[in-house]
Amino acid sequence: MPRGRLVPLAAASALGVAAAGTWLSHPDRRHHLRRSVRVWRLTARRGLSWAVLQVRGRRADEERRAQLEERFAIRTAEDVARELGNMKGVVMKAGQMVSFIAEGLPPEAKAALATLQADVAPMAPSLAEQVVRDELGAGVERLFLDWDPIPVAAASIGQVHRAVMPDGRVVAVKVQYPGIDRAITSDLDNAELLYGLFSSFALKGLDSRAFVDELRDRMGDELDYRLEASCQSEFAHRYRGHPFIHVPDVVPERSARRVLTSTWVDGRRWEDFLATADRDARQRAGEVLFRFAQGSVHRHRVFNGDPHPGNYRFHADGSVTFLDFGLVKRFTPGELEQLTPVLEPLLAHDARGTVRMLVDAGFLVSDHGLDPEVVWDYVSNPYSPYLQEQFTFTQEWVAQALHRALDLSGPASEVVKRLDMPPSFVILDRVVWGMSALLGRLEATGRWRGILEEYRTGAPPVTELGRIEAAWTAAHR
Repeated sequence: MPRGRLVPLAAASALGVAAAGTWLSHPDRRHHLRRSVRVWRLTARRGLSWAVLQVRGRRADEERRAQLEERFAIRTAEDVARELGNMKGVVMKAGQMVSFIAEGLPPEAKAALATLQADVAPMAPSLAEQVVRDELGAGVERLFLDWDPIPVAAASIGQVHRAVMPDGRVVAVKVQYPGIDRAITSDLDNAELLYGLFSSFALKGLDSRAFVDELRDRMGDELDYRLEASCQSEFAHRYRGHPFIHVPDVVPERSARRVLTSTWVDGRRWEDFLATADRDARQRAGEVLFRFAQGSVHRHRVFNGDPHPGNYRFHADGSVTFLDFGLVKRFTPGELEQLTPVLEPLLAHDARGTVRMLVDAGFLVSDHGLDPEVVWDYVSNPYSPYLQEQFTFTQEWVAQALHRALDLSGPASEVVKRLDMPPSFVILDRVVWGMSALLGRLEATGRWRGILEEYRTGAPPVTELGRIEAAWTAAHR
């Protein structure tokens, strides 16, 4: 993917349309104007810089033009990360959702966007303590033996404090930002345009209204920490005692609509793990992440739709703790069965069978008039790691695969325009690409097809981790 292409599109086009939509569509003009002015300023800055780049680029040779585009990408990423990192709500969340699949950018640009995956500006300690008091009916000094007023992590809708329970348990207390529910509700108009733009630029046949409704439902769920607590407790129960997958327990007596308390988890964060782990540790971590995702989808039919680097803690024994269950998708009866028939011919390189199943599942209309081989080549693009015995994910492969998926001028342009995506698969598609991006960062090599078949069809385990998990599963039936 050309280095200067993705960030200008995301910053100048998407943010510009989102800002305009905010002002034009929502009655709370003053609230939106304050937030939109920041987005407009960002858009104007980058748009002007892009125009200057085009003028300078015409007079430069190819090498100099590449240098100018790289510098623009880096500065744009830094500007986007700095501005969105100080905003809350859907705009910030959308920035996070895009940031970790922005492959193909210069390392400095990716480093800037990575700040959206870790921490954002925290709220004042007094505000966090007031939310706890309002939700739990008492101050932090009565509820906890110890309370650290400085958050250990901050994200799009809340921040996490370390505390100690009266019985001595160390806990993580996630506190929602005051007023974030209003920001989320109003920003959903931004999200509609932001994702509407994405759908029109990526999948012309996508039902943007249903697409946005699915995102609205999932993102709206994140506002009620009681729902997240229920989902987290379900995952903690399913994986209790698991040999390499851990989920922290919820502390219900210290949890409410805007406060979620869980047992504290130590461990290395994503960036620290990448910087210090050896190759074997990376390989194991990649397989653990992949197994958690596939097991959740195909075995439990409920999965965490947020493969965000900040949601993992890596441990010395090779196990991984999974955090943040605010964005959880649960398949209703028949939804997963809608996808499964497509995978069979796709993985078998049966182009005509794949097209037949795509029509039956609602991904294509019957009179599409497309060449089956071209269709198969396009839809199999993100699944190429599962079309061979062993595959190594790399950032280069992810960048190329994303470029092919979003290329409206390539050989599959007509497929892109006609292909539809049922709304129920929006979050799953995010997991597919997000997991690929994570595995690309880890440069993970594995028998991904064989692992997928373990969960999809009940095939025998193909790795040592698979055999360990199979033994644990058999013992806990």
